[in-house]
Amino acid sequence: MSSRQPIWSVAVPSPLRRRFDYLLPDDFTAVPRPGQRVEVPFGGRQLVGVLLQSLNKGSATPHNKLKSMVRVLDEEALLGGTLFRLLEWSSRYYHHPIGEVFSVALPTLLRKGGDLAYRGQRCWQLSDAALEVDPEQLKRAPKQRQLLSLLIEHRVLSDRQLNQHAKGWQAAMRLLREKGLVVIEQQPEIGQVAAEEVKELNSEQSIAVNDVVSGLSAFHPFLLNGVTGSGKTEVYLSIAEKVIEQGRQVLILVPEIGLTPQLVTRFQQRFAVPIALMHSGLSDQERLDSWMIARDGRAPLVIGTRSAVFAQMKNLGLIIVDEEHDGSLKQQDGFRYSARDVAVMRARLEKVAIVLGSATPSLETLYNVAQGRYRELKLTQRAGGAKPPKIEALDVRGQYMEHGISNALITRMRQHLGKSGQVLLFLNRRGYSPTLLCHDCGWSAECQRCDSHMVLHQREQRLRCHHCGKDERMVRVCPQCKSEQLRSIGQGTERIEEALQHHFPEYSIVRIDRDSTRRKGSLQAMIDGVHEGKHQILLGTQMLAKGHHFPNVTLVGILDAEQGLFSADYRAVERMAQQILQVAGRAGRAQRPGTVIIQTHHPEHPMLRELLEQGYTKFSSALMRERKETEMPPFTALALLRAESTDQALPQCFLSEVYQLAAAHQLPDVLLLGPVPSPMERRAGRYRAQLLIQTPQRGALHRLLERLLPQLEKSKLGRKVRWSLDIDPIEMY
Repeated sequence: MSSRQPIWSVAVPSPLRRRFDYLLPDDFTAVPRPGQRVEVPFGGRQLVGVLLQSLNKGSATPHNKLKSMVRVLDEEALLGGTLFRLLEWSSRYYHHPIGEVFSVALPTLLRKGGDLAYRGQRCWQLSDAALEVDPEQLKRAPKQRQLLSLLIEHRVLSDRQLNQHAKGWQAAMRLLREKGLVVIEQQPEIGQVAAEEVKELNSEQSIAVNDVVSGLSAFHPFLLNGVTGSGKTEVYLSIAEKVIEQGRQVLILVPEIGLTPQLVTRFQQRFAVPIALMHSGLSDQERLDSWMIARDGRAPLVIGTRSAVFAQMKNLGLIIVDEEHDGSLKQQDGFRYSARDVAVMRARLEKVAIVLGSATPSLETLYNVAQGRYRELKLTQRAGGAKPPKIEALDVRGQYMEHGISNALITRMRQHLGKSGQVLLFLNRRGYSPTLLCHDCGWSAECQRCDSHMVLHQREQRLRCHHCGKDERMVRVCPQCKSEQLRSIGQGTERIEEALQHHFPEYSIVRIDRDSTRRKGSLQAMIDGVHEGKHQILLGTQMLAKGHHFPNVTLVGILDAEQGLFSADYRAVERMAQQILQVAGRAGRAQRPGTVIIQTHHPEHPMLRELLEQGYTKFSSALMRERKETEMPPFTALALLRAESTDQALPQCFLSEVYQLAAAHQLPDVLLLGPVPSPMERRAGRYRAQLLIQTPQRGALHRLLERLLPQLEKSKLGRKVRWSLDIDPIEMY
């Protein structure tokens, strides 16, 4: 081993919060670059890490203990430039191991050491010879003539697009290829050319577009605060058009996979350009393909869920975060980052504009507007002259309820269905019933691994825990007293569906939740069926509530919206309001007026009345005052330390040690709350506890954690539990 071998620090994917030093391979003669992948020996295994920096002054590890890298995998940096700095910032801000942070930014195949092998879509286009052929010459081969006409119209079509346009096209296309009229290329899928008529912007939309476009050349954060149905997507499209004309790329983040198809369709219909998709529904190869065309600049549009915020892009010009308030933008395990907040930092580093869109902005974003950090752009009118829905609180106290639906709501449903309107019912609880109870002895079906009930799924005759996934056959006899008097208590979407089938046998009902949409493509098929008028009654969870455009829905019924009024989670009321208004926004989105009915046992609750009578702006202002008085975010910074173990005592013992270590640092204005058992103490067979750190100054929080975490990694108790740190937590359980 030569003492002249260069030493580099490497980000190795491991739970240890440190960098690891290695010698470059003896046979490596090129110039190494930060951001290149390397294969290194690590704990008896070989892992793929990323080069961070050259250590010209040597390593703290003795030279004779330094290991050599196995090989350098790339000729150039895969994670370079501004993205490299963003990943370093993310590791510092969230106090997460840098190796795991860099690993998140790579597609799975690259994390495993795979090559940059682009497969792409198989796409068909006309050959030079075909340009002189009139489709009418193929009168005796109508399928070939149809395909030739399609390619003349669209220029390029992938296999997937051909499946949509011409069923059973393969044989005819093979004949066209044999005639030399078409050729095949592997390339990104192209959108449809001019399939969507560009809508004329109203005055508010025009102002929003002009303001953002004028700020494209530098870091400018905007809040696009638009009521549901106000045409936020049209604003996104118009701004993106300007960015693409400049030869730059647009990154669009959506909170969950269910919202990507409709957004992708809108962008495909507007722009005949490749679109890189990044979400969990893709295969590993499809993810790699998308990552490569984004990195090479071949995809002007990148659309994805939260991890797409770390996509390497050649010439980023704009970031859009749709539904910026949505909790799904926060990763809840492992590397716990907020894609929205990371996106804002990326825009700052890239010196580009960022648009945060929502009809119900988060209090954090509204606070940044009030502080002058973000500029607010308002869309107060629904697009196309549609009227906002009328929202009514239906007092169901003392009323007869059948499976959670009141007679008054059933009557209103009949009225709207009789006028050819569609009806949407919202209940954010899947399954048939949340509790199976013995009427004779009081036994209930509980999860043996969690402090929760098993949920009854009647159609499959199964009991499932929605927290740990435990699944077992439904019992017929009480295991405690052997009685057969088992009752299902409470309602889930399955039970509501059964009740609706009883009351409305003449109408088609579609249930949209995680259980009914497990098969790939099933969600989009259901949504298409709604648009085509095949279904008159829509029933679902939050999957149905966000972002979807249902022009024929004239009545929305919210069956159980008030859980958030009495939750111990300080964010619960905010989430309740956002959910109500997001669901309500599905009604009356076209020319027909819409009505929203909220069933409630607490119609006089002050927060509910504030929301329904004064609107979200006044409601959020009242909630902001309450947060300030209680010293909660956005007026303070929080970090939540969680610990879990199969031993009930260990988590609290470890967090008590953390409390003592943190208190010893004696930082002013730092409040330590706990340790206490988590709201659900036992989950998946492990006992959990938590310690909340609260401070009005974010800097003080980070200074404490920088001193505290190295101590925790050396703790003997810390090695006996699983512990994690959540910066800016949005879930407190």
